[in-house]
Amino acid sequence: MQAVRTEHNNKPLVSIITVNYNNSVVTCELLASLKINSYHNIEVIVVDNASKEDPTASLLNVWPLVKVIRSEKNLGFAGGNNLGIKAASGSFLFLVNNDTEFTDGLIEGLIETFEQYPDAGVVSPKFHYFFHKGTIEYAGYQAVDPFTGRNAMIGCQEKDNGQYDAVSVTPYAHGGAMMISREALEKTGLMPEVYFLYYEEFDWCEQFKRNGYKIYYQYKSLIYHKESMTTGKNSPLKTYFITRNRLLFMRRNTTMTGRLGFMLYFTFLTIPKNTLGFLFKREGVHLKAFWRGIFWNIQHLKKPTDLCVE
Repeated sequence: MQAVRTEHNNKPLVSIITVNYNNSVVTCELLASLKINSYHNIEVIVVDNASKEDPTASLLNVWPLVKVIRSEKNLGFAGGNNLGIKAASGSFLFLVNNDTEFTDGLIEGLIETFEQYPDAGVVSPKFHYFFHKGTIEYAGYQAVDPFTGRNAMIGCQEKDNGQYDAVSVTPYAHGGAMMISREALEKTGLMPEVYFLYYEEFDWCEQFKRNGYKIYYQYKSLIYHKESMTTGKNSPLKTYFITRNRLLFMRRNTTMTGRLGFMLYFTFLTIPKNTLGFLFKREGVHLKAFWRGIFWNIQHLKKPTDLCVE
């Protein structure tokens, strides 16, 4: 089924890509918000990451022109999005979590950023919590601390009083909604699949920056986020990949001196603190997941930039 709309009143075609995993109800809610959105020149691509049940019928019922791509195995966040990217036709590709809902002006504001700033490679909108509208989740990111490997979202959990209403360069896009120009994508390449889940958008943003592009935050564009609908806020899966990929990201994106400082911090502060914390709270599954994330990096000590998805 052809889902592509060509130029519409001189507005560029935007490919909206989302990944579904055992959560078709939430994905259908996203599609429903697209139906009433103010921007119409779009193609919609849903990548199903080996869900137990085929969501195609329910998705088509909401959006008859949706392009559904079913993967026989769960490829993770990066792999799933890359499948959608390969099938996309748009001048701009808008990768969104399936647990988001659109607002009017969202797409227009993001495109405006690319038009005003030729060095833009990736642009993310302002995020509000879906269940607490008016409260900010994301208004840009702080840089990852080279010593701790941690960072934070700007404005997180603050009431939105317009305090972050300025277009700005930010170190990282929010993986839940990031628009990419095709030109920047073709120069930079696909999202790194070695991460599978978490930190992949940070690494990708570093690659865009190394290719001369900047990452922008656009306050005029607003998206609502239901937050952690798929993995759960404190799941062992999240503990494993956050640990594994925090280490991997620092290995791939810091200097030798930076890696040494980070590893000292992680070895003598993070490991004892987290191990004792999980033991104290009797969270054995999280303790096991935490150490699995560490051992994955020990088992993959080859040059981190050469690592690829297995």
